Amino acid sequence: MDHFKDKTLLITGGTGSFGNTVLKRFLDTSVKEIRIFSRDEKKQEDMRIALSNDKVKFYIGDVRDYSSVLDAFSGVDYVFHAAALKQVPSCEFYPMEAIKTNVIGTENVINASIIAGVERVILLSTDKAVYPINAMGISKALAEKVLIAKSRNIPESGPILCATRYGNVMASRGSVIPLFVSQLKANLPLTVTDSNMTRFLMSLENSVDLVLYAFHHARQGDIFIQKSPASTVKDLALALQKLFSKKDEMKIIGTRHGEKLYETLVSREEMAKAEDLGQYYRIPADNRDLNYNKYFVEGTQFVSELEDYTSHNTHRLKVDEIVELLKSLDYIKEELSA
Repeated sequence: MDHFKDKTLLITGGTGSFGNTVLKRFLDTSVKEIRIFSRDEKKQEDMRIALSNDKVKFYIGDVRDYSSVLDAFSGVDYVFHAAALKQVPSCEFYPMEAIKTNVIGTENVINASIIAGVERVILLSTDKAVYPINAMGISKALAEKVLIAKSRNIPESGPILCATRYGNVMASRGSVIPLFVSQLKANLPLTVTDSNMTRFLMSLENSVDLVLYAFHHARQGDIFIQKSPASTVKDLALALQKLFSKKDEMKIIGTRHGEKLYETLVSREEMAKAEDLGQYYRIPADNRDLNYNKYFVEGTQFVSELEDYTSHNTHRLKVDEIVELLKSLDYIKEELSA
């Protein structure tokens, strides 16, 4: 954490699950100030009261509004850009709202960072940006493209722009684990979309680890992915039943609108240039210019021989392994003791 000593960190969308986890990690460090930038005054008030810490400052604003972003960024050294519309159904019904927040909001954050002299900006992206089939994924894919395009022409004194991409974050707001837990406690059948559907299993702590790894290792325009295990949704449900000593039935409801059978974190086209860093992949920015021969004449033959990196072909956890992983989550500990 030496890089954060006497520095000011701003988190957009900072009242969410990621922001709360970052605060737990950073509050007892030598960071000078942490700014929470979001539009929800009630969540900010709740966080302010719960923390009661002068190191944390709160800014009401919206990433859609460039002037409010620019005001909050004055004196900031680092930005973790987590603000986004993330719910797939909401974005399907209101795609332009997803564009305004996820795409235009990202451009506002980057432009304000350049003007304010920010040193590093890290965009939090999602597996849904890879081969997107829904409005949320399309908007996050565009957010990545905006960041990479900006990184090509960034002033030499400007910030390092990079992104992290991850799949299902266990027990995050709106995810399946809290839904299953609530169903178990109410003695209701667990609503499983598809027994064979797979999801990466990544904790909120892992998501912060990934962002910090990107912070320390990023070059201009990089995207980072953490290698993670996965499970089927059915095995995840079985693990939770075992953990809560419940034997409620499961109800197969079918794949929901805009939902994929498995998560893809790296496409085969990206795998062709990805750097394997052990626990992580680095996808360097595509810095080709508008020389169209490179787009329409020249190609890379072995791309078609590669596989995507997905929740279907990563390490698959068994039920007992999932149980042990779930036991490590603060959310599960709290629910088991409630």
